[in-house]
Amino acid sequence: MAEIIQKDGTWTFDGDTVRIVPGRDKGVGLLRQNLGEVAVPLRAVAGISYEPGRKAGRLRLRLRDGADPLLQVTGGRLAESSDPYRLTVEADRTGVAEYFVDEVRNALLLEQVESGPTDGYLLPGPAVPIAVSAGDGTVAFDGDRLLLEWNWKTEDAKSSGGARSFRVADVKAVEWIPAVGLENGWLRFTLAGATASAPPPKYDPHAVELFGFKKDPLMALVASAVAVRLPHPAAAPAEAAPAPVAALAMAAEAGRSPEEPADHDALLRRLRELGELHQSGILTADEFTAAKQAVLRRF
Repeated sequence: MAEIIQKDGTWTFDGDTVRIVPGRDKGVGLLRQNLGEVAVPLRAVAGISYEPGRKAGRLRLRLRDGADPLLQVTGGRLAESSDPYRLTVEADRTGVAEYFVDEVRNALLLEQVESGPTDGYLLPGPAVPIAVSAGDGTVAFDGDRLLLEWNWKTEDAKSSGGARSFRVADVKAVEWIPAVGLENGWLRFTLAGATASAPPPKYDPHAVELFGFKKDPLMALVASAVAVRLPHPAAAPAEAAPAPVAALAMAAEAGRSPEEPADHDALLRRLRELGELHQSGILTADEFTAAKQAVLRRF
């Protein structure tokens, strides 16, 4: 096992997983502190490097695109202090850092891990429940339902409608943008069925406006906790499910089975198949009744 312990944090590698535990140094950002330990499976790793420096070096773990929901929603906009995949290494520990890099690289070669993008998340995202107060509101998420509440900094036009609560199943997209310079950032949820263009975050009841304060990066944790429960952006579109009820009913009405000759034995087999589909939950009660009647008319 390879291990490197620094004020900035501790990284260990057992051949299968890189475990990252944030340190308590003042340079460790709130996001890393609140995220806690991150277990990165080897199959999620695209590469690792060590960048030596005169006073301190940098150990960097590069993940495959699309493997981590946090990196997916932040899109390279995380500050250095908030990046969980960067470790500051003291100059006298350069040898340990280089050994750590060699161990991970050798494992990647041995296991022939692909470095390309993934079409599914390989990390579970932040633990829930999670609640963060920043900008003009507070967001709480329990893994199923989101609650947005407002504070004294919220515009009246937004706060007058009261708190907003909705299920993650109703969320179509989540977006986190940090404040940069004089431009405010936001955490925005787009709900399914929304057609009109969203208003500015200041007035959007499904967005929290961020002003660039210390706790703003924590909203990225909420965003990633939601994102990991949404369809992966690189996943193939779901294929349309077959319509056994329609096919069977139409075939029966036409005087034939889609696959078998129109005799009593075939019709009995079809009834048994419909019963099994209904018992397994594939067919609703109404669908089962309609299809059964269509088959019975054949007798």
